[in-house]
Amino acid sequence: MDDFDDDSFDDVLGSMEMPTSPKKPKVQPSNNLAPAATSITVAKPASNPHSVLVHSKQRGNPILKSIQSVPLEYRDDIVPDYVVGRTTCILFLSLKYHNLNPDYICQRLKALGKMYELRVLLVQVDTPEPHNALKSLTRISLLADLTMMLAWNAEEAGKMIETYKQFEKRPPDLIMERVDSNPHQKLVAALTNIKPVNKTDAVTLLQTFGNLGNVITASEERLSQVMGLGPRKAKKLYKTLQEPFLSK
Repeated sequence: MDDFDDDSFDDVLGSMEMPTSPKKPKVQPSNNLAPAATSITVAKPASNPHSVLVHSKQRGNPILKSIQSVPLEYRDDIVPDYVVGRTTCILFLSLKYHNLNPDYICQRLKALGKMYELRVLLVQVDTPEPHNALKSLTRISLLADLTMMLAWNAEEAGKMIETYKQFEKRPPDLIMERVDSNPHQKLVAALTNIKPVNKTDAVTLLQTFGNLGNVITASEERLSQVMGLGPRKAKKLYKTLQEPFLSK
């Protein structure tokens, strides 16, 4: 079922209004409830600001069992499957379901319109051959201004939703990679870039030879004598260290 025709995607996507700039969410009147596939406005905020808004149609989805650190609030007046912030929403899609109903995601996106600044397409990869389907979904995500996230099981999908909510108001540098300024740690990191040298090997090498210069000038035989390194790693390390740093 992975080899389905993309023509229907082109037709639907061509008629969709794609976001051109961030939009502020609108508040839907409390007396105007509509199903997820037809509503065109953003629902009112959750009664508990820490809650994830969950569309009622998602009841029974196994991924909800993994959302334990934040409360859930079920609603019928939201377009996406999950709302995890004032300007952030999530559409959930099982790849197996997508292969059976390839037009479904386009219809959902048409209903979503220009709502929300961060629009996440959370795809659970539950088919043995996902590549063709993921290729089509990647194309749709690019056209529809979606951030596509892949989960390999229901538990992982649930944790992603939970994490989006928990980091709703956190600064971006909180989840950015931290660069260690310690020179020793930088040397360890540099050595571990040489496969198959691991962190333990790198620390042992620096302890044995005292500095990187001595590691570089050591013979292959001497490197193989380092505890835990062995002939195979020593050969690869020696070969890498003897290569010119600049290619001709």
